[in-house]
Amino acid sequence: MPTNKRESLIFTVIMCFCMVLWMSCYNVARVNDWELGLPTLADAWLGFPPAYVVAMLLDVLLASRFAKWFAFRFLVTPGKSGRLAIALAISTMMVFPMVLFMSLYGALEAFTHAGDPAMILPTWIANIPWNFIAALPWNLLVAGPVSRWVFRRAFPEGTVLAEPASA
Repeated sequence: MPTNKRESLIFTVIMCFCMVLWMSCYNVARVNDWELGLPTLADAWLGFPPAYVVAMLLDVLLASRFAKWFAFRFLVTPGKSGRLAIALAISTMMVFPMVLFMSLYGALEAFTHAGDPAMILPTWIANIPWNFIAALPWNLLVAGPVSRWVFRRAFPEGTVLAEPASA
């Protein structure tokens, strides 16, 4: 778990990369009738950079604030709940706003290719359950643990300072 704002931003970069890459591959495969192969991976990779930027902005500006507020208000208590419980509560609550926002992003992206504005709302609504059933288990079982492992291997506890050292 990150212990300050700098660690939190670094962790967010890693976690967002894992989630957006997986969800990009998942959604491109889903749109292509679950056909897996190089064309699907190429399409997912090409759509990854703008989706990553949007996801990072949504994460930092909206989703993480909501997730922490909800988790600490209703699910866990700092000082009483264990680190794992806190991590799972926040990770779970991150999925809800991110799925809503990124499903809308996907519907808007589909509109730019198809050009029918009447399809934005139905596409968005249809994408939400599909994305939720893929994002929640991936977040809790793969991306979260892998991101925490990578983060702590790259930045052992206490190595990322809260404030830069003054010269």
